[in-house]
Amino acid sequence: MSLDILFAAAAPINWVDLGLKPVAFSLGPIDIRWYSLAYISGILLGWWYLVKLLSQPGAPAAKRHADDFIAYATLGIILGGRLGYALFYRQDLFTHPLDLLKLWEGGMSFHGGLLGVLAGIYYLVRKNGLNWLRVHDYVACAVPAGMCLGRIANFINGELWGRPTTLPWGIIFPGTNDGIPRHPSQLYEAGLEGLVIGLVLLFMFWKTDARYYPGRLVGVFATLMGVFRFGVEFLREPDVGVEGIFGMTMGQALCVPLIAVGVYCIATSKGRRQRVEPIAGQASVG
Repeated sequence: MSLDILFAAAAPINWVDLGLKPVAFSLGPIDIRWYSLAYISGILLGWWYLVKLLSQPGAPAAKRHADDFIAYATLGIILGGRLGYALFYRQDLFTHPLDLLKLWEGGMSFHGGLLGVLAGIYYLVRKNGLNWLRVHDYVACAVPAGMCLGRIANFINGELWGRPTTLPWGIIFPGTNDGIPRHPSQLYEAGLEGLVIGLVLLFMFWKTDARYYPGRLVGVFATLMGVFRFGVEFLREPDVGVEGIFGMTMGQALCVPLIAVGVYCIATSKGRRQRVEPIAGQASVG
């Protein structure tokens, strides 16, 4: 029996039957949503891991810098992510400014949040006289966990679904109102942008000397993130009413400069190799 026949015989999965609910629990009149918990958990986990990375010899910053950065990053993720979503995908939100505050309804742009985090890093390094590119390397290693949790929350919300599919793991999302099984593209992104990138950077940081080549780790992060997101966009349902560029979706168009910057950082990182004196940790690093 061919795989096509097996796939055709498999019943699609109905999202409703999974028993998922956007609200994790309620505290009186206040609903605590998985979406909010994912962001909070991702930020706290990223902070914990960043502190662990900075405790190693040759770190470009100290724990106190990570403590400051977590506040800047939180603001950057929320403000940048929401404003980026409105700018790239939902310009109508600017005509109803109060709707921009409705974070519980979902709608966050990765690229907008990325710009917000970059702004937070810029402020941190300017304020403390740190090495801009090396701080990016360490922060990049701490980001994937939050990306994974955020995409899982998108799936729990039943939003950002994929294009129609006949594969046996196709999901019928209630928001589509058409009963057609679709790719669970949220889970694809959780696995690729979160798990795979996280494991690659974990290996590079702890098992190689990549962190002593400024720009190499953040370059790998940007390149893989751009490539993975560009590819998943072929399986992800484009946002209604959002025009792409040169036949690409908006998500793919935004990934092109991300990939270009990532490749450049990797290619030029060898020329930036230098003796690194630690701000945190004990030994000098050659």
